[in-house]
Amino acid sequence: PFALAACEKELGHIDMVSIVGYEQPYLEGLRTVAEGRAEEDHLLVLFLGSTIGNFDRDAGETFLREMREILQPGDALLLGTDLEKDVELQMLAYDDPAGVTAAFNLNLLARINRELGADFDLRCFRHEALWNFAERRIEMHLRSTRRQTVHVPAASLRVMLDEDETIWTESSHKYQAEEVPEMAARTGFRCEGQWIDAEWPFAQNLLIAE
Repeated sequence: PFALAACEKELGHIDMVSIVGYEQPYLEGLRTVAEGRAEEDHLLVLFLGSTIGNFDRDAGETFLREMREILQPGDALLLGTDLEKDVELQMLAYDDPAGVTAAFNLNLLARINRELGADFDLRCFRHEALWNFAERRIEMHLRSTRRQTVHVPAASLRVMLDEDETIWTESSHKYQAEEVPEMAARTGFRCEGQWIDAEWPFAQNLLIAE
């Protein structure tokens, strides 16, 4: 809600721009916008980060297919995809020397403690990131440094963890540039354009609903 309110405040003064915030899951929010548009209007949907990479490849294609079902022919989707790069370079983004990503990962447990009344001891977990060559993805884990039992009262849950057992918190699948047009074609889009950052290989892909 704060981010939505900030967008309305910061961008609402721009001439001919109307900012309306919707606090909904991705597809529900898109459906709300699509159903509220004028019949002659086309949509440009921005999915700019690398969020599509948080889905495995099959789930990512299912998501795009469901998005296409909401859109009309001629609507556009600007889709961000993080591209494969040197493994050591990739790992720096997920296991940085300053510990920013580690703090981000551990914050998941802090939120579960705060919002669900759990008793995770953050001192007993260590952030780890690894590159899964077979699946072409970064995986983020929190490794238990001792045998422990954690209680999550709001979920009526008790979790027993062995020493060195991990909690798999996130995946980030990486793509090759030529995969995106193929994925678009399988999900009801065509790739109209692709822009790639030369310094940090990342693609913005303009997909048109067929």
